[in-house]
Amino acid sequence: MARPITPQKLFKIGSASISLTAAAVALLITDSRCPEVRYDAEMAELLPKQFVMPGNKHDGVTVKDILSYKTGMAPSARSSSLTFSPAHRPAAAGNRYCASSSSSSSSSNNNNTTTTTSGSVPGTVSGTNAKTPARLPGMPEHDHDVERYLRENHQRLFENNRKWAAERLKQDPEFFTRLSAGQSPEYLWIGCSDSRIPAEAITGLGAGEAFVHRNIANMVISTDLNVMSVINYAVRHLKVKHIVVCGHYGCGGVKAAMTPKDMGLLNPWLRNIRDVYRLHEKELDAIPDEKKRYDRLVELNVFEQCRNVIKTADVQYSFEHNRYPIVHGWVFGFEDGLIKDLNIDMRKILADIQKIYNLTDE
Repeated sequence: MARPITPQKLFKIGSASISLTAAAVALLITDSRCPEVRYDAEMAELLPKQFVMPGNKHDGVTVKDILSYKTGMAPSARSSSLTFSPAHRPAAAGNRYCASSSSSSSSSNNNNTTTTTSGSVPGTVSGTNAKTPARLPGMPEHDHDVERYLRENHQRLFENNRKWAAERLKQDPEFFTRLSAGQSPEYLWIGCSDSRIPAEAITGLGAGEAFVHRNIANMVISTDLNVMSVINYAVRHLKVKHIVVCGHYGCGGVKAAMTPKDMGLLNPWLRNIRDVYRLHEKELDAIPDEKKRYDRLVELNVFEQCRNVIKTADVQYSFEHNRYPIVHGWVFGFEDGLIKDLNIDMRKILADIQKIYNLTDE
């Protein structure tokens, strides 16, 4: 058992306080004033010499080795009688070595070396592969507390929201009154989940003018209850006048589908894009330039998803009785910020597919 930690006797190294000591050193790794303290640093070089057995027995034993229980350190005979009076306290060993958190000990004997499992120590990473998290862009140079940084940085969204609400109210005092009254959008937008394509921003639409659904590669799959529910609600209840399927050049989902690789959980989803390639295989294989072939598959995927929209009973029924919604296929380009209209001929597509997919006859 380790001796109780007191201001006069802070350590009994080499026995039950190995883990506590290593955890305390881990705290110093994040301290910019101690650049020599690292996970790959040798413990014998970091501890006061009185605590380390003479000789080279512990050469090469690193902080990471101790934290991961790979090995331990036997005690020095001199350490058992050592006390920390002001005259004997090593200059490098202050109260920073003694964490204020509680610890629980469990010992295991291996070659007369005992280790303990300490309680939670702020600033350390639990687990057998403990390492300091990498700093994120924007973090201060010596700050490695990623969780705290993200919590604080997240608050800017609420600040932006308050500014936006105040500006909207100033520009249009009735804006939120209208917003609270309900929605009657003209457009259903089915787009890609890519974060660079905000539907309202690239089209100039305002709040309440577009009902938006997004997924990977702007797919419309009949077994996807999410997109089917969105189409049903938008057409039958919101009575949208237009349905836009908008893809974008450089789509990661389309590129993944062109890659001969097992994508795990994404395989069933990407298979639908691969089916688009299969349907247009001759045209695509005739394009020698890979980028142009990739861009063309993006366009053909949008075209096929428009066909899938038109195949739905909700769209067929509404168009039969109301002459809307009109289905559009667009592709957004990052290089110039412009939208390309694929000029989907809805009437022709509807006529072509209704031999098999006619869902309007009673």
